[in-house]
Amino acid sequence: MHSASRIVSVDDVPEETTFLFRVRPVDGDEEKEAILLHDDEGVVSWLNYCQHFTHIKLDKGSGAEMRDGEVICTNHGAYFEADSGRCTFGPCEGAFLNEIEVGVEDGDVYLVDDDYEFVGTGEIETAKDDLGSKSNYEF
Repeated sequence: MHSASRIVSVDDVPEETTFLFRVRPVDGDEEKEAILLHDDEGVVSWLNYCQHFTHIKLDKGSGAEMRDGEVICTNHGAYFEADSGRCTFGPCEGAFLNEIEVGVEDGDVYLVDDDYEFVGTGEIETAKDDLGSKSNYEF
C-alpha cells in the first residue's frame, strides 16, 4: 500500500475508544473527520458524524465513548454498532454511519477508499475566534 495513505499503526488504535483522523473527498476541498476503531474482524472506519444531526461529532478530539462494541453519540444518546455502523438505539435508530474503507498491511492501517485521500491525524483545526453556533436550532 502507498505510504501517503498510511494512517497509523494498528497498535495505536485504542481498544476501548476511537482514533481520529482527517480525509478529503477526491472531488472536493472540504476536509472531513473520520474515526478508526476495533471490531471483531480487525479495524473499521466511519465518518465522525452522528446520523441524527450530521454536524455533531462522535469523537470530539479525545476519543468517542463506547460501550459493549458500540460507539455512543454523547449529544443524543444514539448507539452505533462498531462492525456495521448501524444505529441500534436513539433518535436515528436504523440509520448507518458512513463507511470509510481502510486496510491493514504489515501492522499499519491504510486508507484504501477511492473516494477520499488521507490528510492527517487528529481533528480539523478551527479558528479559535470562531463564534459560529453549534446549536441544533436556527435563529
